[in-house]
Amino acid sequence: MLHAAQPTGAGVARYVATVAADQLTRGWRVVVACPSGGHLAAELGARGVARLHWPATRSPGVDTVAETRRLRLLVRAVQPDVVHLHSAKAGLAGRLAMRGARPTLFQPHGWSWLAAGGATGRGALAWERLAARWTDLVVCVGEGEAAHARHRRVGARHVVIRNGVDLVSFTPAGQRARAAARDRLGVGAQAPLAVCLGRVTRQKGQDVLLTAWPQVRRRCAGAQLCIVGDGDLLPALRGCAPPGVRFVPPVADPRPWYAAADVVVLPSRWEGLSLTLLEALASGCSVVVSDIPGLAEAITPGVGARVPVGDTHAVAGALTRRLADADLRSTEGQAAALAAKAFDVRHTHDRLATITAQLARRR
Repeated sequence: MLHAAQPTGAGVARYVATVAADQLTRGWRVVVACPSGGHLAAELGARGVARLHWPATRSPGVDTVAETRRLRLLVRAVQPDVVHLHSAKAGLAGRLAMRGARPTLFQPHGWSWLAAGGATGRGALAWERLAARWTDLVVCVGEGEAAHARHRRVGARHVVIRNGVDLVSFTPAGQRARAAARDRLGVGAQAPLAVCLGRVTRQKGQDVLLTAWPQVRRRCAGAQLCIVGDGDLLPALRGCAPPGVRFVPPVADPRPWYAAADVVVLPSRWEGLSLTLLEALASGCSVVVSDIPGLAEAITPGVGARVPVGDTHAVAGALTRRLADADLRSTEGQAAALAAKAFDVRHTHDRLATITAQLARRR
């Protein structure tokens, strides 16, 4: 089994590391091709998963030719029964390299054309339609991602294998754990705290959150917002952040932040099915999310608030209500922990292993 992925941090990296480790425990020979450095390489090493250096960059460009050639050589060296390509860059280089010569799974983890507008977005969509002929199966992490593919006529064979969360590692924190987490993170014991975890990019919508934050502070004095992550918008957002906002570098273990948070907020413009949201639910957090595919499908009535994407007034209102109402947060947190049970990562791994084995047998 050969997995290929360019992202070395955040949700895609966590997904690849856990899937590869699960397949290793099933007795499979598993190799991951990815860039060196970052969370993914370290996690693979810790889990005993074999890794090959694939020096890929995020955006397509002149380097893509060399990246494609390198990935083709790695495939020849490993001779895998199945190749599993994760996210846009591996999907591009991997399918150009093999062109259907080996059974191929492609998992977009969020469609590339959603991240770009104009000619770039149209080009990304045209590529996905072309590359579908070299893809045995497109694995979508949520119903919304599959609906996008059907609506845009990308490929004919899709399967939805929803993202999952480790319900053993992510559990609701008690008062003692909450107090310890706040002390460790430098958050006041009684300060109303909203937390936003994820890459600081246009996709994740932290700019919407910063615009909404002054309204929250006017209604909820002393409220704090912690934005945890790194990304291309970070310098600009640092320069225009209102009072009460703190920026925190990416963390390998987000659990202390879930324990410390009163509310977890995800104002994303698009998602596949957010791992951060599933972790927050399993941690018993009250949540405020954009009403978009990839977030809305995990929020059942009573679990949290869904607000129109980009609506700063709605974001501010939903956050203020929860930061000011401990009983509401507690009720929603209990409902969230129950809702998370539908996203047990063991089911994710079992379904993925089943379809991968089917492809290998077909070969």
